[in-house]
Amino acid sequence: MQPSATVTAKPPAPPAPADLSDPRLYLNRELSILVFEKRVLAQARDPATPVLERLRFLSICSTNLDEFFEIRVAGLKQQADAGLSRPGPDGFGPPDALARIRVEAHRLVEEQYRVLNEELLPALEKQGVRLVRRAKWNARQARWVKHYFRSQVLPVLSPMGLDPGHPFPRVLNKGLNFIVSVEGDDAFGRRSGIAVLQVPRALPRLLVLPRKVADGPYDFVMITSIIRAHVEELFPAMEVKGCYQFRVTRNSDLWVDEDDADDLLQAVKGELPARRFGAAVRLEVADDCPQSVQGFLLDMIELGPDDLYEVKGPVNLHRLAAIHELTDRPDLKYQPFSPGVPRRVAKADGIFDAIRRGDVLLHHPYESFAPVMELVREAATDPDVLAIKQTLYRVGAKSPLVDALLDAARAGKEVTVLVELRARFDEAANIDLATRLQEAGANVVYGIVRFKAHAKAMLIVRREGRKLRRYVHLGTGNYHTGTTRAYTDLGLMTCDPQIGEDVHRLFAQLTGLGGPTRMRRLLQSPFTMYPTLLAMIARERDAARAGRKSRIVARMNSLEEPTVIRALYEASQAGVRIDLIVRGVCCLRPGVPGVSENIRVRSIVGRFLEHSRVFRFHAGGDDLIYLASLDWMTRNLHHRVETCFPVDDPRLKKRIAEEALDAYLADNTHAWHLKPDGSWRRLKPGTHRPRHAQSELLERLASPAAPSKPARPPREKHARR
Repeated sequence: MQPSATVTAKPPAPPAPADLSDPRLYLNRELSILVFEKRVLAQARDPATPVLERLRFLSICSTNLDEFFEIRVAGLKQQADAGLSRPGPDGFGPPDALARIRVEAHRLVEEQYRVLNEELLPALEKQGVRLVRRAKWNARQARWVKHYFRSQVLPVLSPMGLDPGHPFPRVLNKGLNFIVSVEGDDAFGRRSGIAVLQVPRALPRLLVLPRKVADGPYDFVMITSIIRAHVEELFPAMEVKGCYQFRVTRNSDLWVDEDDADDLLQAVKGELPARRFGAAVRLEVADDCPQSVQGFLLDMIELGPDDLYEVKGPVNLHRLAAIHELTDRPDLKYQPFSPGVPRRVAKADGIFDAIRRGDVLLHHPYESFAPVMELVREAATDPDVLAIKQTLYRVGAKSPLVDALLDAARAGKEVTVLVELRARFDEAANIDLATRLQEAGANVVYGIVRFKAHAKAMLIVRREGRKLRRYVHLGTGNYHTGTTRAYTDLGLMTCDPQIGEDVHRLFAQLTGLGGPTRMRRLLQSPFTMYPTLLAMIARERDAARAGRKSRIVARMNSLEEPTVIRALYEASQAGVRIDLIVRGVCCLRPGVPGVSENIRVRSIVGRFLEHSRVFRFHAGGDDLIYLASLDWMTRNLHHRVETCFPVDDPRLKKRIAEEALDAYLADNTHAWHLKPDGSWRRLKPGTHRPRHAQSELLERLASPAAPSKPARPPREKHARR
């Protein structure tokens, strides 16, 4: 039976007496995030994953956890401190959620370092990739380290002895620090006994030992080991009694009063420095740090014992990701590939010709993002192109797409770009981007007050004979050429007049003034998307109640909006078979008798970050398929500008169903099944043929990259963080 085939519903059983607002039917969002990170960490443990990729997954898990504390935990702490205790749909108020988070986060951190020390470092060492600890340095290595410390490190270090004239410093968010205990009198007779050393971010965090002193081609040493080995040189004539790494994580969510801000760009720009010194939310220390020193640090940054995390290794595991980059061992990494190009595009006489011949679907990263780049490049130089309109959320520091927009603006074309300044952690880059575009003559807007512009849309107006034709690209992911090689996303290029008119109206809303305008094909948050989604779910529910065919298959990053979850519960009670492919957060509890036994939830975690949003409804035989920029979350449905667009071409609908839904429902090697108790179980093939959606799509749509000659090991290359 095909996983996405429609089924005829049996006459529904009498409705269960369950109260669909019962908090036990809703999983906690924050705890769901932590459970997702456990699934990421499981990739670091998987022997079937190349060992350098396993290290990368460990780094990803660590980085994700940092952001979790910077945003989610920080927000809950603010609510708790303000006395806000109103529970969410799951019944947890902020204090309850924080208590549960601390338990799960401590377990996750402990498992991260166990995996590093007991599994990954030994596995890497067997392959000749070594992280050389201080205790393992030979005489030659120790001499090189000493020379490096004195010539490259010592001149930029500034230890701060603590006394009434030198209070505890405001250490940077996620910066590397040491707290050092010393004995003896200094030159001025001070005897405070404690100093703080903040390691400048200009110093590399990871170094490759030179060939002349290394025991192998890939021997690495960390800056923490180098500093710790020679910290005494920072305190002449004194005795160092202890030296311990620590790191402080701070609230990094920007707050801008958009109603009172006369200039959103300047308001966001003014808030960026505060991110480095927000309220502390977590303290990480080396596990050999004495309790007295831990208590001192907690007092200084105003945290409690529950916010302390002891780590058995580097206080920032993300630094180790550089080993992946600096190690030229293709046999220890995923096989490279060349993204495919749709045949229609490859054979067409230019990208405009390809789109005129019919809609073009791009499935990234298996298929190349190059056709999108070709579209904007051709538009920038084509004398018949009159206008280019573009939304930009995340594009990267050096974006060829932005270069093309700059060229178009300098060439005198009407270029309008909506740059979302509030894209989290990309604010500074987007401010710079907006400034460059304005200087080139583009019309730049910064989004809508109180509504983040998260839609992914491009509109090109071209004169063809006596008519103007609109060419459109809509996607589920960002216009970032880097993430298109690492994220799974879908994009549609079309010159359909109705979609073109809708996208024109979308840009008119975003750049001008006026009430909501009715769109013929697009669904849009915060206007039509939410009620239409509920109506489509209700239509399947009503069909099932009447004994007709019904089916819902949806793929997204997160599912959290409580009214949508309740609608899905009602549809399940009516007999609708529902399959949800949810990468990360899922607050719906499947498989509950009388409520959600017709709902299955799975998550795919693999080489690529699952980022596509695909929604399929049987719709009385119409078989509706939508692609979207949004997840089924409160913020996306109510507080962001999003787009959801239909795919009508039967050929493309078939492709999407097979590639983006059926393949994922058939995956039995990298898929996780959500159980009624909120836990996840990884599926195993058993007696069935092993299926892996991402690998199958690589084989189907891409091709292996040409092998390259092994490069010489990198020398004197450093990783900065």
